[in-house]
Amino acid sequence: MNKKKVTIKDVAKKAGLSITSVSQILNGNTQRFSEKSIKKVHAVQEELKYVPDFFAQRMVTKKSHLVGVLVPDISNPFFAQLFLGIQDILTQQGYVALLYNMSDDQKQESHYVEELIRRGVDGLIIASSSFSDQSIYQALQAQNLPMIVMDQKTETDLVDAVQTDNFDGGRQAAVYLQKLGHQKVAVILPENATVNVRKRYEGFASVYGNDQLIVAGELSTSGGHAAVKEIVKSDVTAIFAINDQIAFGLYMGLKEVGKKIPQDYSVIGFDDIGPCKYVTPALTTIAQPTFELGQEAAKMLIKRLIEPKKEPEEKMLPVKLVQRFSVTPLK
Repeated sequence: MNKKKVTIKDVAKKAGLSITSVSQILNGNTQRFSEKSIKKVHAVQEELKYVPDFFAQRMVTKKSHLVGVLVPDISNPFFAQLFLGIQDILTQQGYVALLYNMSDDQKQESHYVEELIRRGVDGLIIASSSFSDQSIYQALQAQNLPMIVMDQKTETDLVDAVQTDNFDGGRQAAVYLQKLGHQKVAVILPENATVNVRKRYEGFASVYGNDQLIVAGELSTSGGHAAVKEIVKSDVTAIFAINDQIAFGLYMGLKEVGKKIPQDYSVIGFDDIGPCKYVTPALTTIAQPTFELGQEAAKMLIKRLIEPKKEPEEKMLPVKLVQRFSVTPLK
């Protein structure tokens, strides 16, 4: 025999309050209620194992407490860690994150944004590298939905953004290699680099100028692996992989052609994802505060939801060089 479902009417009866009062307390509208009443309602809710109806709550609060999160590649540990940071803050604030993987597909991105709008999300956090902020901003503006852009802020200043100092990260990588005597260097760079990736290259070029070999490569292990063919034809002694996954592809490709790191080529990456510590040799890289970056994006969105009329905000987080064993001085 099926057990009767507990309703808000049951909670109200046991708590000795009206259904309206219980509804307001459970939806966070507690300003006009005593601490005693609030505790009583939550105690009865726990005792009866009452789970508020999502759609009923939404009708009362006009909020779904859902946030869409768009990333380009969830298989990259960087974006997995980023999402954990976002989720950490959203969960504390009673929000649920809906994660969508874009796969660098702008058409798919637009479809998912439309789908998230249809599902009634309260806002979006966008870390997708295929992000076209002006078109998506217009779509969200029509729905009065806030969004936070991560590392991809370009034409518009009409949205909030949080990012890391990609330019300084590229500069730090170049200064380190130059300090160790590397004058002939290569950079593995996507042909259609996004804003944040271009900044890394610009920071690197601010030290080396045009005196470097630029090799086209996707932001993936396969991109790094494919770049080896051109690298070994050159006389470079050091390689700046624009992200760590490219660096891992270099490790694999160089090993296949009988080259060693750092004896034959010094390699420096960017991101400091988990596997950097466990490859051999451990990868020297530019560390982003990935988890904190996600937390800041979530905090910024919550702030925007509370203060929808405030001026757009932009926040920059620092990066740092992590020295391990994939770079060696020239003798």
